[in-house]
Amino acid sequence: MQHPIHKVTSVKVVSPYQLNIRFSDNEKKLIDFRPVLSGEMYAPLRDVTFFNQVTLDKEVHTIVWPNCADFDPTLLHNWDEYKDELTQRAREW
Repeated sequence: MQHPIHKVTSVKVVSPYQLNIRFSDNEKKLIDFRPVLSGEMYAPLRDVTFFNQVTLDKEVHTIVWPNCADFDPTLLHNWDEYKDELTQRAREW
């Protein structure tokens, strides 16, 4: 069984904590990251100025911040399937 490999091809900040992300299959997602910004890795992203420093890592094909926080591109591509679980986990971080 083959699983698709998703790659982020562009990212744009559209409002505080929200990114418009495009993937190699031309899928687009508008993702609000506020519910998952907890814990050692993601809490610093609550600073809007820091959050807005997101970039595209062309080597691993995902988004990344200066503190090395990132998200798996497949998780981003399928965000609607994972957001509730991630939100719950963030409360525990």
